[in-house]
Amino acid sequence: MQKIPRPTRRHLLAAGAAAALTIGASAFLPVANAMAAPGCAVTYTTSSWTGGFTANITIKNLGDAVNGWTLGFSFPDAGQRVGQGWSATYQQSGQSVTAQSLSWNGSLAGGASTTIGFNGSWAGSNPAPTSFTLNGTVCTGATTPTTPPPPTTPPPTTPPPTTPPPTTPPPTTPPPAGQTPVAVNGQLRVCGVNLCNQYGRPIQLRGMSTHGLQWFARCYNDASLDALATDWRADLLRISMYVQEGGYETDPSGFTDRVNTLVDEAGERGLYALIDFHTLTPGDPMYNLDRAKTFFAAVSARNANRNNVIYEIANEPNGVSWQTIKNYAEQVIPVIRANDPDAIVVVGTRGWSSLGVSEGGNSTEVINNPVNASNVMYAFHFYAASHKDNYRAEVERAAARLPLFVTEFGTVTYTGGGAVDAGSSTAWLDLLDRLKISYANWTYSDADEGSAAFRPGTCYGGTYAGTGVLTESGVFMRNRIRTPDNFPTS
Repeated sequence: MQKIPRPTRRHLLAAGAAAALTIGASAFLPVANAMAAPGCAVTYTTSSWTGGFTANITIKNLGDAVNGWTLGFSFPDAGQRVGQGWSATYQQSGQSVTAQSLSWNGSLAGGASTTIGFNGSWAGSNPAPTSFTLNGTVCTGATTPTTPPPPTTPPPTTPPPTTPPPTTPPPTTPPPAGQTPVAVNGQLRVCGVNLCNQYGRPIQLRGMSTHGLQWFARCYNDASLDALATDWRADLLRISMYVQEGGYETDPSGFTDRVNTLVDEAGERGLYALIDFHTLTPGDPMYNLDRAKTFFAAVSARNANRNNVIYEIANEPNGVSWQTIKNYAEQVIPVIRANDPDAIVVVGTRGWSSLGVSEGGNSTEVINNPVNASNVMYAFHFYAASHKDNYRAEVERAAARLPLFVTEFGTVTYTGGGAVDAGSSTAWLDLLDRLKISYANWTYSDADEGSAAFRPGTCYGGTYAGTGVLTESGVFMRNRIRTPDNFPTS
């Protein structure tokens, strides 16, 4: 069988992320605004947490057109430092900072504006700058932002548009409480090779995965989650919490709180919440064993009385044997079971959760040596433009013997980029529908990659419903997910 390794997927974004952010610790502070007589206005807002902050700066030209600009300001506190920035080139000398325009946003017509920003650190205090200059001219007036930007690191590639794509969304009337996926299906369990609802009937959950919370927290707000529940009519939100790459290991309590908040948000909308302990590099899950025990002890204790939580304990093991993965699972699952004896647990499989296919194996190793625990399912991941007939054949074979859950897949290549392969994606989803295998699509985000559901910059606006803000992949997935579930109740 052809081997199609996927070790680089999603690392494309890692270089642009300098800090891990948590909503629970943030405080939005609209703090400095200015306008110069020659015609410039600056709005500076921050979202702060202990030792760090995200700053977003909107520059508006109220005078003649400019072609190339430099914004200058000084931090009031000597301990404030600029870190990773976007949409400008930043330099700092002492407390003085300059931000120079890039090629795509250097031209500002009269009345036009652009937004830039950066992640920073502070030691002592984090007051806002009180004076700004644009091309050497002091800005002294005031404007007020309508909505402060959320605390997260934008993607480091294509900058977002200064205004979100226009669209007229359809009304998003929430379904009656008794008709939400969780209200209908209740506590889930494994029966045979199927995911079954409270009536013991096989069901399929269909939904979307977040991107890394350290990069795309701005995409997961009331409006976007309302759209997922009511416009997309999804059943499931996969909460993708990276462990490395600026994730959980940098702030365990903060990321745990953020995951719990999204579990609450999913539950309020009647969605199932799949908590993803998102490990990718290193591929050996044993590297994160202690972190996994700590994390799952916390989230399972906190969410034990909820019937909408599913635990995915290792995203994509790779470069290790199935026996190693099994050993890891049989140490982590008891931690969850001590608090939450009934919840579904999903175990990653060899070869980036390909049932071993991407490393030259197959599902026989799992069939012959399953995890010693109940209510366990096995993860399978695919990217439709890269993984085709031989992968589908293995899923068809494995599904007769193992309870499978496609906790992640993309409509594009394994890199997360490239064009949508509609034919292969359709073949995959038709297979999953027929076998009643649940799935979460990568990703419900505005990342600058083909797998993202939203166009770049969407998450800086307030519109998420309808197709006007969606990429080709987003339109395809919305059309598939929003068809009726027809959950059996007898």
